[in-house]
Amino acid sequence: MTRDPTHGRRTSPNRLYRDTRRGKVAGVCAGIAGYFGINVTFVRCCALLSLFIFTLPTFIAYVGAALLLDPLPDDLYASNEEAEFWRDVRVAPRGTIHDIRHKFRDIEQRLRGMETYVTSPEFKLDKEIRDL
Repeated sequence: MTRDPTHGRRTSPNRLYRDTRRGKVAGVCAGIAGYFGINVTFVRCCALLSLFIFTLPTFIAYVGAALLLDPLPDDLYASNEEAEFWRDVRVAPRGTIHDIRHKFRDIEQRLRGMETYVTSPEFKLDKEIRDL
């Protein structure tokens, strides 16, 4: 986590931000869509439907979110893969833990294979031949 120089707060990939780059009015719907990894058009349609049915509460909630949520920092994620990882952590944490566990198992198997080769007589023989 790094500090946001404009507000002095810590930036976190797990916080909800307004996405002003993809937003139409204040970026609230785009921020919600990015946070949950869903289509921004769907969130906007739900917001409009809610605005027609529950006008005052929806308006107050939208304006409150626009005022309280910080804009999305430009350097929050180093890459698209990192952004997708953190979105998966928020949406499906068990699947993310399963994926990480699988990657660590794969790394461990590769390390065991390297260790087996390095401690084998074949490695010593290859090293002696290279040293000639």
